[in-house]
Amino acid sequence: MADEMMHKKDKSLLGLKACFGRFIPECFLKNNVKGHHSRHRIFSKETTFWAFFSQIIDADGGCAEVVKKLKTYLAFNSDQSLSVSTGSYCKARKKLEETDLVEILKHTSESFHVNLDDQPLAGRRVIVVDGTGLSMPDTSENQDEWPQISSQKKGCGFPTMRLLDCFDLATGAILSYAVGNKKNHELPLLRQQEGTFKEGDIFLGDKGFCSFYDVDRLREKGVDSIIPLARRIPKTEQTCIKKLANNDLLIRWERPAWYKKAPLPKDEWNQLPEELLLRQIKVDVEQPGFRVKSFYIITTLLDPLIYSAKSIADLYYRRWSVELFFRDLKTTTKMDILRCKSPAMIRKELLMYFIAYNAIRHLIYETAHAHEKDPMRLSYKGALQALRQAEVYFNRAALCPSEILRIRENLLDSIRTNIIPFRPGRSEPRCLKRRLKPYQLLTLHRHEMIEIKHRSKYNAKAA
Repeated sequence: MADEMMHKKDKSLLGLKACFGRFIPECFLKNNVKGHHSRHRIFSKETTFWAFFSQIIDADGGCAEVVKKLKTYLAFNSDQSLSVSTGSYCKARKKLEETDLVEILKHTSESFHVNLDDQPLAGRRVIVVDGTGLSMPDTSENQDEWPQISSQKKGCGFPTMRLLDCFDLATGAILSYAVGNKKNHELPLLRQQEGTFKEGDIFLGDKGFCSFYDVDRLREKGVDSIIPLARRIPKTEQTCIKKLANNDLLIRWERPAWYKKAPLPKDEWNQLPEELLLRQIKVDVEQPGFRVKSFYIITTLLDPLIYSAKSIADLYYRRWSVELFFRDLKTTTKMDILRCKSPAMIRKELLMYFIAYNAIRHLIYETAHAHEKDPMRLSYKGALQALRQAEVYFNRAALCPSEILRIRENLLDSIRTNIIPFRPGRSEPRCLKRRLKPYQLLTLHRHEMIEIKHRSKYNAKAA
């Protein structure tokens, strides 16, 4: 009876394993030989991981939600031994090793098998890079690691993290990431992820990555770059090396003078090449609603026969996809505001968000490939909603392989039919439609703050 009860406990909340077991191998989740997660308990290493995973994809996202879910599943198997208290689960989460989660994320990003036809330019992998900001609970530990904005008074703001991600443009998967505080620029965070880029890749970024040093460093690794020109005057037909076509020039990019914040000492900086041979493409924006009428792209893709100016411009327009990837993470999966109260758990929570995101991207790409559809046209939000509804049935059918297969096929069918309309050039203004509630702004610590009388007539913008 004890063996049967332990078997039931092992199966609890592991219905997600039936769906994502191929993307997250069981070898990463075996109990440790000694130390944390070495004894056989309800919150084993595997159960804790999948419970954490379930917490990430839940609409509520709280610890109490997933513990009550686990208690319900155990009760379904005639086991009333689990308390509704979240203490045991939170302790088990802390015992998860960050290095194990890093390895799982690495496996989920490397296990995509992308067809050459799905690659956006000449069969080459395109890595799109961008940064964003996250906030978290206002604890002293989090404030020390990721300080709040200096213009905010103590107790009136939240710790702010700067995050830089590298995404595969063909699949939307996260390849790597780096975190810093509000003082970190995106370029140093990019340099921490140089191992992500392999020979033959194409780097796609915005004007914040327009750097002589970084373009040259990637070029030495066999990685080409496509970025908009910034902080330099565009070359003209009179100053270029060769005119390849209309608005398409072959140019020399001179090495800038050394400066104090340069990534290399002065003597090493002077050893960089004196100039780079680049291609400058002027793109005219005909679509109404954009902020600019034209802009310049510089790239190390010099062959106009293989890489036409139009194909490069079209690829740069797809850079906006990275904003949609972040929207899927921050808005749809609710990563915008992290919940943990210590830096160590914040890092683990961030990794779990990335793992869950990549796992859902696996489902989307697998479905798109099976039905010959564009994976970027299948809704991430629709896939997440379908997964939330299917999770309950996965766990109920944990002991029946044929039932698991049927539920999984229904899940993939639901993902396949949720297609995003094709809307090229759609205007995406960064504006709020809903008006703020007429509450005053918190400008002092909550224990010192005095509410204004008749605050229902107060305009927050006037503060």
